[in-house]
Amino acid sequence: MNAPIPTRLAALRQAMVRHGVSACLVPTADPHLSEYLPAHWAARAWLSGFTGSAGTLVVTATDAGLWTDARYFEQAERELAGSGIALMRQRVAHAPEHLDWLRQRLRRGDVLAVAGDSLALATRRQLERLLKENGATLRTNLDLPGEVWTDRPDLPHAPVFAHAAAYACTGRAEKLARLREAMRGHGASHHLLSSLDDIAWLTNLRGADVAYNPVFLAHCLIDADTATLFAERSQFDEDTLAALAADGVRLADYAAVTAALARLGADDALLFDPARVVCAVIDALPAHVRRIEAGQPSTHFKARKNACELAHIRKTMRRDGAALVRAFRRLEDRLAAGMRQTELDVDALLREERAAQEDFVGESFATIAAYQANGALPHYRATPEAHATLERRGLLLIDSGGQYLGGTTDITRVLALGETSAEQRRDATLVMKGLIALSRVRFPKGASGPQLDALARAPLWAAGLDYGHGTGHGVGYFLNVHEGPHGIRPPASGAALVALEPGMISSIEPGVYKPGRHGIRHENLAVVVETEHGEFGEFLAFETLTLCPFDRRALEPALLNPEERAWLDDYHATVRAALAPLLEGADLAWLERHCAPL
Repeated sequence: MNAPIPTRLAALRQAMVRHGVSACLVPTADPHLSEYLPAHWAARAWLSGFTGSAGTLVVTATDAGLWTDARYFEQAERELAGSGIALMRQRVAHAPEHLDWLRQRLRRGDVLAVAGDSLALATRRQLERLLKENGATLRTNLDLPGEVWTDRPDLPHAPVFAHAAAYACTGRAEKLARLREAMRGHGASHHLLSSLDDIAWLTNLRGADVAYNPVFLAHCLIDADTATLFAERSQFDEDTLAALAADGVRLADYAAVTAALARLGADDALLFDPARVVCAVIDALPAHVRRIEAGQPSTHFKARKNACELAHIRKTMRRDGAALVRAFRRLEDRLAAGMRQTELDVDALLREERAAQEDFVGESFATIAAYQANGALPHYRATPEAHATLERRGLLLIDSGGQYLGGTTDITRVLALGETSAEQRRDATLVMKGLIALSRVRFPKGASGPQLDALARAPLWAAGLDYGHGTGHGVGYFLNVHEGPHGIRPPASGAALVALEPGMISSIEPGVYKPGRHGIRHENLAVVVETEHGEFGEFLAFETLTLCPFDRRALEPALLNPEERAWLDDYHATVRAALAPLLEGADLAWLERHCAPL
C-alpha cells in the first residue's frame, strides 16, 4: 500500500495489539545479514521512510525512534520529518542507544517482537539478556512488518553466472578443500554459510540479486565431501549446474536450508558464526548437534587477496582511473562552455565513462556527487526531485566506484570548480594530511585498524575537527565494496581487534563535514604489504592502489610539510605514469596538468 508513514505505523501498532506485543524492533537486515538489502527485506525503510543503508527502527504503542549514525543525521532528519518517528543519533554523548531506550520502557510481562529472519543469533542473545533484566520476553517468530506490508516486493531472481577462471584465480575445488581443512581444525563435520559474499567467493559465482553487490540469494551447507547450495533453481543455467556438480556442489531449494539442518545427526558438529546467521535458520538445528561457534574461515580467506587477484586489481585501477580522468575533464569543459550541469549529470558522466571500460559490470554503490553544502552529508544522494546545479565556484565531492571482473573500486575526490574559500582549502588540506599520514605509516605485524585510526584524525584533531565515520573498510574482489573482517575505525568496547595482514585491501578516507557549508573527503584504496623483517620483528605498510589525481586547486600547499609534499608529488608521478598510456589529446593534457609537482 502506498500509504503515508503515519498510516503504516498505525497498521503496525494494530498488529502489535492483535499479537500482544509491546514493542517491535525492525533492523536493517535480511536472512543473510547483508549491508545492502533486496527490496523484499527493506521493511525498515518502508515503515520509516528513511532510505539510508544503516538504521534500526523501534516502535512502541506511543513512541517510535530511528537510530542511525553520523553519516546519515541530516538525511534522516529530512526524511523522518512529519513521520512521527524521532531521529535518535547513535554514538553521541548522552544519547541513549536503542537497547538502553528499550530498557527504560519495557516492563515485566512486556513482549518485544523482531522478525527472526532478520536477526542475528548473537543479537538475539544480547536482546534476551537485556529483556531478562526487565522481566520482558522476546518473540522472533512474528514478522509484524511483513504482516502489514501488503504490497511487499517479491524475492529477486537475477541470473547467476560464473566468475571466469582467469579472474577468479583460484578454483572452486581448491577453495572448498581449503575450507574443509579449516573445518577439520575446528572439529566440525558441517559448516553453514549464509553471508552472500562468502558464498559467491567460495563458489566462484556471481549474481545481481542485490543492488551494486554481484551476489545472489543463497545459503550453503558444506560437509566433508559435498556442498549444498540452497538457491533458486531458475537462476542457474545447465552449464553452471554441471560445473558445480563436477566440484561436488549440488543445488537445493532456497527455503530448504532449515530442513537440511534439521536432518543433521547426533554425531554431527556444525561450525557457524553466531553474528553471521539469523536465528530463524539456526533454530532449525536439533539440540543433539554439537555447535561450534567461531568466525567464518572464508571471510578471512577472501580478505587476503593473492598475487593473481592483485595483478587484476592493479589493471582495474588503471582503467577506472582513466575513466575518471575523462569524466572530470568533460565536466570541466562543459562548465567552462557555460553548459548547465547538475549533480545528476556528474553521476551520468561517471557511469558512461566507466561503462566504456573493458570488463566493467556495474557500479559498486550509488554515486555521491555532492556540491558545496550537500557534501556535508557523508552519504548524500542526488535525486531528480532534489539536486543541486553546479556553479563555477566552490567544491564538488564525488564518491563513486565500479564493479569490474578484475576488481572493485571505491574512490573519493574533491574538485574545485572555481574560486574556493580559505576555510575550504584549509579543511581539504587537513584531511589530505590525514590521508597521507596513514598512507605512509609502517606498523608491526599484528597491528589492527583501530590501532592506526588516530593517525588519520590527528591533523584534524589538532585543529579541533573530527569526522563521525570510520577511516577505512575492507573491499571485496569483484564483490561487496564493504567487507570484513578488518577495518580502520576508532576502538569499540568489546569489539575484537582483527590484525591487518598482507593482501588485505582497505579504504583510507578521512573527512570533515560542516553542515550548511561544505564537506571534504579524500579516499584511496590501499593494500597491506610486507616491508621489512629486522631486530624488532616484521613490519607492514600500505601500497596505494587507486590511480587518479587529487585536485590541488582545492588544497593549501603551504600547510603541507616537506614529507607530505613529497608524498603527494610522488603519488601524482605514479598516477601520470600509469594512466598516460591510456589517454590522449585533451584527456592526457588534463592528466599532465593535474599531476604536475606542487
